[in-house]
Amino acid sequence: MIDGVHGLAAIIGRLDRRGRLLWSLPKGHIEPGETPEHTAVREVAEETGIIGRVVTAIGTIDYWFVAGNRRIHKTVHHFLMDAVGGELSDEDVEVTEVAWVPLGELDEVLAYADERRLVRRALSLRDDGDRGVGLVGSERLGARPTRGSGTEQA
Repeated sequence: MIDGVHGLAAIIGRLDRRGRLLWSLPKGHIEPGETPEHTAVREVAEETGIIGRVVTAIGTIDYWFVAGNRRIHKTVHHFLMDAVGGELSDEDVEVTEVAWVPLGELDEVLAYADERRLVRRALSLRDDGDRGVGLVGSERLGARPTRGSGTEQA
């Protein structure tokens, strides 16, 4: 989720089993009848309070996790999204914190290598759009971010 005007991305923080706050991209499971794009818009709104518009797909991540005594396989479809409304909120019980983070700091802040690779791909698509390649017209995103503390709110 990108606020292209301010050069920020909305991310979520969750506590791991050791109590560490791990920052990641919003994500969730596809409900019956939903497309991956609809799921992305719904989950971003639920987890961050931000209403988004899908710009383009940026990749898929497959991983396993443990819930209770079960191993669960999850496939997450990620999309580059523009923020079009809403307010940052951590009201979702699955989320400990939410933050707007400067795009240039995501590689340092995100906990998972697969997500950091996807963000680099999304920023590359964004840069191509800034040069008139790939993303065009209303799909073009904002200017390069300036560096900050990483937790400023837009």
